[in-house]
Amino acid sequence: MTVSTRTRVPALTGGHLALRRLISVPVDEFGSQYWGSHPLLSHAAELPKGFDDLFSNDAVDELVSRRGLRTPFLRVAKDGSTLPDSAFTAGGGTGAGIADQASDDKLLRLFADGATLVLQGLHRTWEPVLVFTQDLAADLGHPVQVNAYVTPAQNTGFSDHYDVHDVFVLQVAGEKRWRIHEPVHPSPLRDQPWTDRRTAVEEAAGRPALLDETLRPGDCLYLPRGYLHAAKALGDVSTHLTIGVHPWTRRHLADELVGRAVVAASEDERVRASLGLGVDLADPAAWEGDVDIVREALVRALRDVAAETLADALGLKWGRAQRAAPVSPVATVRAAAALDGSERLLLRRHLEARVDGERVHSRAGELLVDSTEQDSVAALVTTGSASVSELGIDLARRLLLGGVVTLEGALPGVAADELSHP
Repeated sequence: MTVSTRTRVPALTGGHLALRRLISVPVDEFGSQYWGSHPLLSHAAELPKGFDDLFSNDAVDELVSRRGLRTPFLRVAKDGSTLPDSAFTAGGGTGAGIADQASDDKLLRLFADGATLVLQGLHRTWEPVLVFTQDLAADLGHPVQVNAYVTPAQNTGFSDHYDVHDVFVLQVAGEKRWRIHEPVHPSPLRDQPWTDRRTAVEEAAGRPALLDETLRPGDCLYLPRGYLHAAKALGDVSTHLTIGVHPWTRRHLADELVGRAVVAASEDERVRASLGLGVDLADPAAWEGDVDIVREALVRALRDVAAETLADALGLKWGRAQRAAPVSPVATVRAAAALDGSERLLLRRHLEARVDGERVHSRAGELLVDSTEQDSVAALVTTGSASVSELGIDLARRLLLGGVVTLEGALPGVAADELSHP
């Protein structure tokens, strides 16, 4: 038999516990009135709790002085410009000859002189941020990444600009004044940065602001891509997290649709035919008729491509855009060797697993199962857990070593009520 099943993002009316920490309106209202279109400022008093559990100034010091942080996980900016890596990095000393490690000595001097520290990729280097953002990505259905911006009092890290992704700004410590202006280019794509419209951005930044607000600890600002913004620290060191949301857009659908249409149009022998002997590709008159043939074939193919045929390719892109929850290689190998049948296994969080015949596809890769195991694995994917006795020790061991499951009770930092399948 063939089984095809997968984990799915909850419907918009579902739990969305991570998203609800960031917005002061109901999730459905956020989706219809703000998502991708309008800013939303949510004050700490309107939100479930602050962000101290995610990040802090102490975390900044630990990362840059005691964790061996390297570029590109760290940038430094001053007066609107990014400093060269050599300005804030150095070698690690004897036995650690890596030249681009963060230098706490250099960073101390730069920060005291007004530079902003930018800790990039915190969703990979700081566990509380990692866990939260994986849940948020599942809530949103769009990939996310996280940077922290640490700015000395009365300083601005970056001048007015826009981002090509949506952001949630989580004020962690201190205060920062934000000035927001309307987009000069709404909904910019990844290849349409603000520097391509520098003059328009500078002119728009000189006009009255749409929003001029001070964020305090626990406040959160949502900004759709394209909105101009600049921020200045007030009174004390200001630290905030910027969660960048890289939305799937209709352009992604268009790219996949056109790619499929080109393949389909190539079934037409006329499209595969050679251009004329001695053709001059620099002269459009030489192949104008050929373009008409190709255009007609593409239009027919575009109309015939079913949306369902795009789903597998788009699903692969979604799977590659985020990572599954962390897995511990040493502990997992030891646990797999010690299985005795009494244990219970949990589907690895954010795995995006799919059972297709004898293959289990997921963010951990591909795992083969035989026909007698498909029903058990499909049930595991659907429910999120299974006992080793139900699966059998051999299959349980393969699922553990394949990174598909984890051993119940072996997830440090995760509360029991968070173990339910997302």
